[in-house]
Parts: sequence; structure tokens; C-alpha cells
Amino acid sequence: MTDYYRPIPSCDPARPDGALTLAGGWAWFDRVERLRRGAAPVVIGCDAVPSEVLARLAAPRPALAGLSFETPAIMGILNVTPDSFSDGGEHEERSTALRRAREMAQEVEIIDIGGESTRPGADEVPVTEEIARTVPVISELRASGVASPISIDTRKAEVARAALAAGADLVNDVSGLGFDPAMLPLLAETGAPLCLMHSVATPATMQDDPRYDDVLLDVYDFLEERLIRAEAGGLPRERVIVDPGIGFGKTLEHNLALLARLSLFHSLGCAVLLGASRKRFVGAVGGAAEARDRAPGSIAVALAAVAQGVQIVRVHDTAETAQALRLAWAAWSGKQLEGGR
Repeated sequence: MTDYYRPIPSCDPARPDGALTLAGGWAWFDRVERLRRGAAPVVIGCDAVPSEVLARLAAPRPALAGLSFETPAIMGILNVTPDSFSDGGEHEERSTALRRAREMAQEVEIIDIGGESTRPGADEVPVTEEIARTVPVISELRASGVASPISIDTRKAEVARAALAAGADLVNDVSGLGFDPAMLPLLAETGAPLCLMHSVATPATMQDDPRYDDVLLDVYDFLEERLIRAEAGGLPRERVIVDPGIGFGKTLEHNLALLARLSLFHSLGCAVLLGASRKRFVGAVGGAAEARDRAPGSIAVALAAVAQGVQIVRVHDTAETAQALRLAWAAWSGKQLEGGR
């Protein structure tokens, strides 16, 4: 029977002797929840955890794509699409997209640019159109002196190659290397880091009655299998960020189960990203039918994730999230967050 080990994180300033720093970041832990399929969780001390597991949990995550994971990072969402679920059409015009990107560069650590909607039911966008939407924005940002890290949100190797050539730093693949077989060879060839997300099926069908034996452990196993595949294909684990894929092939109950035990994913030995901004479950739980009204709930989820040691939160409401994070950090630690976002 496979054991899974979830660190129980704390950001409390009263840190006991012997506590371990989680992933070289801001949270610590001195207890672990042992999980097994078909069995009740058990809380155990760190002395009962295999040494190789503790080493992976405590090891600092190496910097990549211009990001350091000693403090939380915010990824700002820039959809240059006509049909994204929350902001479709808002940044379709290049001048509007560039203006918003320059604003984000003052507020966040990395800008995520996408040219294909991955909302439930979305159709696939041709490669040439996706490149035409995204690459000129990246090129013009670099030409105008914007040096902030940029990720390209795409499932397609041709789009990723064009974006990397234009100045992108990271590939954010919502298919978890499951859509385009050319993606992994491209990453191995270029050395570009990857955000590896869990999803099922495609955006067009992913919400058609998704089911799991145990959503938390099933998502973990999927990501572990894809990490092993990435390593075998020439992409080292330290070049990968993992994302449990909130809202991608998951019901409200699935999303909440993942959020409650997010810290399990630190056991994969990678930085962890959470993208929950404005998603349907936020509206369902928070009572906000319209996506544009879900900023407060989205910020609450982002702060809960950071409290579990999640290194990157992907958000639409960048300035509001940055302000909330600065205050949450100050309340946890009694100190201002370095960098003064």
C-alpha cells in the first residue's frame, strides 16, 4: 500500500525547536499527515517519516524563469482572447493587452499570456491564430523594455517555440504534457521550464461528469507520473512547477478536497502553483454569480494557498491580491514582505 505524506504547514511566528522549513520558504512543519487509499488519515511526527521524503519536503526550490521561491510569487493573467470565461475580449486589442501587461509588471512577479480559452466547453484554436494573438504582445513587451518574467499559456509546441523565441521564459501547459507529443522534446531542447498542470480530457469535455477514486491522491499520482515522464524525456524535475488544476475536470467538491490538503503536492519536490482565480466554485461558495464579482473570494483562496506554502498564485486581480498578500504576510510574521510589491 502506497503512503503519501502531507506536511501540516504553519506560518506562526512561534516556531518550535526541531521544526523543518517547508520547501525552503516561509512556512514550517513539525507534523505530517500520512494518507493511504481506503484508510483514515493519520497525523505523525517527522521522526516517523522516511528521510528521503523529509529531504524532498524541506529542500529549497531552485529559482527558475526569473522567479525565486523564498517568498510567494503572483502570476498575473493576461488573456488575449475573445472568449475566456472571465475576461474574454477585454485584452483582445493589442494596445489594450500591452497597457495591461505594463500595469501588471509593476504588481506581480510573472505575467502569463494566453491566446486560447480553456474555459469548460471551449473549442481548440488553430496554431497560427494562437501565435498571432500572443507572440506580437510578447515581442512588443520585450522591445519596449519590460523585463518581467513571462509565461506562455499553451498546450501546443509550435506556439511555445514561437513565444520562447519572442522572449517568454516559461511554458504553462494546462494539458500536463498530454496534448502535444512535441512539447516535451521542445522543452528538453530549449531548457525552458514548465508548469505542469493536472487536467482530464480537453476543455471541450472536461466537465462532463468528472470522477475520481480519490481526487487528491489521483491528482498527485498523475503529476508524479508526468514528472517521471518529463525526467525521462530530458526535462529535470527542478525545472518543473506543478499545478493541481483547480476547475479542470473537477466538481466543486473535488476542488474543495484539493484546496484543503494542497500541501501534499510539496512532496513532489517542485514549486507549486495554484490557479483558482474567479473560477465557478468561487462563485458557488461565495455567492457571486458573475466572474467579475469574485475577486474577494479569489483572494481568500490565494491567501489560504500561500499559508500552505504554495509558491505561486495565478490571479486576475493583481493589485488587489498583491495588497492582500502584503497584509497577510505582515500579520503572520510581524514584518513587511521584502520587495514591497
